Amino acid sequence: MSIKNIEYPSLSLAIPAYNEAGNIEHLIREFLKTEYPNLIEVIVADGGSIDGTQDIINKLSLEDSRVKLLHNPLKIQSAGLNLILQECTGDIFLRADAHSEYAPDYIERCVEALLESKALNVGGAQRFVAKNPFQAGVALASKSFLGSGGAKYRNPNYNGYADTVYLGCFWTKELRDASGFDISQITNQDAELNQKLLNKNPKAIYISSDICVWYYPRKTWKSIFIQYFKYGRGRYLTSIKHTKQLQLRGKLPFLFISATLLLSLIDFIIPQLSLHTEALILTGLLFPFGESLRTTLKFSKSFTTELWRGSEEELPSYLSLWFFCGVTLLTMPIAHFSGYGYQLFRRRFLKVTGW
Repeated sequence: MSIKNIEYPSLSLAIPAYNEAGNIEHLIREFLKTEYPNLIEVIVADGGSIDGTQDIINKLSLEDSRVKLLHNPLKIQSAGLNLILQECTGDIFLRADAHSEYAPDYIERCVEALLESKALNVGGAQRFVAKNPFQAGVALASKSFLGSGGAKYRNPNYNGYADTVYLGCFWTKELRDASGFDISQITNQDAELNQKLLNKNPKAIYISSDICVWYYPRKTWKSIFIQYFKYGRGRYLTSIKHTKQLQLRGKLPFLFISATLLLSLIDFIIPQLSLHTEALILTGLLFPFGESLRTTLKFSKSFTTELWRGSEEELPSYLSLWFFCGVTLLTMPIAHFSGYGYQLFRRRFLKVTGW
């Protein structure tokens, strides 16, 4: 099916933003160039930017009446998206992230996939790209099974139904019927929303390799740790909200590290058992760097064309790629475990039910 042969559904583009003065104008202008004939509005929900983001959006709105600004007092993405959902008038609600880049035909391919798949939410793979050495290590880590967890939305060649998707293109009515995004979760709101849609229809989520979007990950070790710590917290909240779904992938870091720590404690208390947990822990610490070496070598030839968006002069060495990829592969499960455990402790012992 081609969208050229059907009536074009009206489409609202939703962008939650905070301090995005460096790229928000380029992002919006690129979307406004779309050949899709029924983009009726580009709505930005700003969480109180202090860098001039709001001035830029207001300037663009004077040039093109489709550009609109909403103020998001809660600041978080889910609240901003819900504000847009309340105000938008399009048949389709297309979410965009200010930290990503989009193919010129992004809107057309999203609408095409939504119509052809009969799904409630569609999107493309999360393609990682980088402009500095640490980002490059994170981008390489996303290519590893340890970094992606086998998630279908991390595979740029996958076409088919899945449990979640990067960003999302929804039928507005279906999104409203699902009560939008859960503002009690700072992160993981996408997965939680998609779980609600899957409860309604097991083929609610569809990924198309024709939909191309590129994501820039965090630039420092501290920021990647905080990100995955929050992911762990959000995954725990989702797991207790949707108790009927196993969600094993999201629980694996917590289950594996918890089991390792428990065995280590038993080995310390009862050394006669000779569980050799020292070897298990050492293997767990070293394995990410072995996997990093394999991944770095595997993508050595395609790295500059597929993952690198920086200058040729700043191209990282293989040694730095190996090291930063290994650090990332080690950090992500530890941070996720820590966040999951922290949220579990808050709920079970402090009786705090929300974030």
